[in-house]
Amino acid sequence: METDPIADAEALIASGRAAEAAAKLQARLAAGRGGLLARLTLVTALLEAGEAQAALEEARDAVALNPGVAPAVMALGEVLLRTGALPAAIAEFQRALRLDPGLERARYLSGCAWLEAGEAEKALEIFKSLESTPDIEARMARARAIADAPRSDAGYVRHLFDQFSADYDARMIGQLAYAAPQILADLADLVMPGRFGLRILDLGCGTGLAGVVFKSRAARLDGIDLSPAMIEKARARGIYDSLRVGDIETAFTQTYDLILAADTLVYLGALTSLFRAVAAGLAADGYFLFTTEAKMGAGFELGPKRRWRHSENYIRDEAAAAGLEVAGLMAASPRTESNQPVPGFAVALTLV
Repeated sequence: METDPIADAEALIASGRAAEAAAKLQARLAAGRGGLLARLTLVTALLEAGEAQAALEEARDAVALNPGVAPAVMALGEVLLRTGALPAAIAEFQRALRLDPGLERARYLSGCAWLEAGEAEKALEIFKSLESTPDIEARMARARAIADAPRSDAGYVRHLFDQFSADYDARMIGQLAYAAPQILADLADLVMPGRFGLRILDLGCGTGLAGVVFKSRAARLDGIDLSPAMIEKARARGIYDSLRVGDIETAFTQTYDLILAADTLVYLGALTSLFRAVAAGLAADGYFLFTTEAKMGAGFELGPKRRWRHSENYIRDEAAAAGLEVAGLMAASPRTESNQPVPGFAVALTLV
């Protein structure tokens, strides 16, 4: 009597023999002896065996053969989530829920995807309706920690700019009148006139718009950004000596004559860690040039567009605490919003 092939495959997966389970299921499907459940179990087996691309192909095949079946759509979303394709994963979970609003696992996974994308409020809203899920308290605690953090979550920033990378330049220059790189170039002319052949680090380099403006001053130009898609756009310009995906607060592996952050500090609230890292990464006569959005009064705040604003007093106080002094600070508008200039500052710091 033949045993249940799905149960056998699940037992193999549970015992750490996912590759063996995948091979048996593939053979069964090739012989025309498996249906949707076998395909979905194969997707799981391939994922557990570390064969993410094969799992993605199988999941897409399952959806193509069963386009109106919610569990198939959810399985595709789960593979996309596991491979970091967050916008696509969220779209598939939402499609699965339209097909079957009672599919609790799709709802849970969509919350996990929003959490990985740094969208803590959206994740919390979903998790609050899933109290029976075993790890929901831990998920909610993480979401609350992200929501309360004094900086934008790295996952949120990466997700945001991966989405925008395709038309980022056109959007920023054409729609938002983005001027931060040129503002910083004008500031550089004021505080460090005539200096060329510089070692330059571009923090939050994006597609390289600031790099283009400062390339003529550079003996070496390095860039760092959280978004892999933006890094690829910057690499295509061919102007950087090195580019890497990473967090700007841990970007410093050598010293630089000039460190830039054009429209980057709007994703940090507290500047303490960054200013200390900058102080350690500046050459003795180096400068840190950045733009930020302006806050009246004291401290910093998160604006309605989820961009942080900093007061002049806060910038001066944090700079002094890090061993930096203000070499220049002027009012500037790095971009527009709804066709109105966004009030901000252009700042030059140097070592005390």
